[in-house]
Amino acid sequence: MSDTRQLDDAVAPLVPRALAGDATARDALLRACHATVYRWALVHMGDPDDADDVAQEVLVRLATRLDRYAGRSRFTTWLYQVTRNTALGFGRRLASGLRLAHKAAWHTESVVREDPAGRVQESQVRAIVMELFRELPGRQREVFHLTEVEGLAATEVAERLGMNPVTVRAHLFRARRALRARILARHPELAEDC
Repeated sequence: MSDTRQLDDAVAPLVPRALAGDATARDALLRACHATVYRWALVHMGDPDDADDVAQEVLVRLATRLDRYAGRSRFTTWLYQVTRNTALGFGRRLASGLRLAHKAAWHTESVVREDPAGRVQESQVRAIVMELFRELPGRQREVFHLTEVEGLAATEVAERLGMNPVTVRAHLFRARRALRARILARHPELAEDC
C-alpha cells in the first residue's frame, strides 16, 4: 500500500471531525499530513530548506482553510494540489528575486547497511540519480515521483494532476528514458543497474 493510500486511511476519520471544528482532530490531521506534504514539497522544490518552508505554508493553509476541502475528491488529491500550488507560488517568488540563490541539494534518508563501503556506494548512486532527477522537466519529475516513489497508478496520478492517464504514461515513459540515457552517458559504470 502506498504512503498516499495509508494517509487517506489515516485521515479519513479525522477530516470530518476537523471540518466540524474539533481542534484535537485538526491537530492530529496536521501531524498525520506533515511528512507526506514535506516529501511532495521536496519533489517540487529540490531543496530541503525550501521544501520545509513550503510544507509549513501548506500546513498553515490546512489549519486555517480546511473548509475549502469540498470532499469531491480524496483528501490526499486535494492536499497534493494545495502543496503543488504552494510550491509553484514559492518557486515564482524565488525566481522573482525574493531569494538570490536556489540551492540544488536533495535530502534523502540513508539506508543502513552492514557494509560501510556499500553505504558509501549507495549514497553516491543515490546522489547521482537525484541530480539527474532534478534535471527532468517539471511535469516528468512530478509524474515519475508520484508513480515510482509514491506508488500511485496512472489513473490516480491523472486525477491528481488533472490530465489524461495516457498523458501520464507518456510523461513517465519520457522520464524513464531520459534518466536511463543520462545515466548511460554520464555514468556508464552504473549501466548494469539501468
